[in-house]
Amino acid sequence: MTRTARLSLDRLSVVDFDAMWSIHADPLTNAFNPAGPLTARSDAQRQFGEWLGHWHEHGFGYWTVRDDEGVVGFSGIRFSTWNDRTVLNLSYRYTPRAWGKGYATEVALTAVELWRDEHSAHPLIAYTTHGNVGSQRTALKAGLERRADLDRVTGEALGDDVVFALGWS
Repeated sequence: MTRTARLSLDRLSVVDFDAMWSIHADPLTNAFNPAGPLTARSDAQRQFGEWLGHWHEHGFGYWTVRDDEGVVGFSGIRFSTWNDRTVLNLSYRYTPRAWGKGYATEVALTAVELWRDEHSAHPLIAYTTHGNVGSQRTALKAGLERRADLDRVTGEALGDDVVFALGWS
């Protein structure tokens, strides 16, 4: 377990699945997700299984984030691919009750520190859509740099991917 000033960042566990399903199936938490909210529990189980597998294989991944009232989100870093390159993806998704409290930035800063200390051999990226200004602010506050050269045209109604990165040369 890792702690921030206000939050507990726990290794993902099967007991966290229902919270993950709730947050990732919520239309509000997916307002800027071109894929939209998860609609099938089986899709959530597959995604959650991938997250657990990453923890098992690499010893790190997306954390279950808790405040004093319980699970507020899922955030952290895990291996992914961007532009045919192995990267670490910084992700943060929180329940609406956690919005506006700075939790995403608090955890993203911890994730960036983990990346710097142990995983900087691979670039770190965070990507979102043009309209997701909150996510963009979080990436910048966590120290990532806007990298328009890495943006990706998706053709989705919500817009292209906007990329922030560290360690990409």
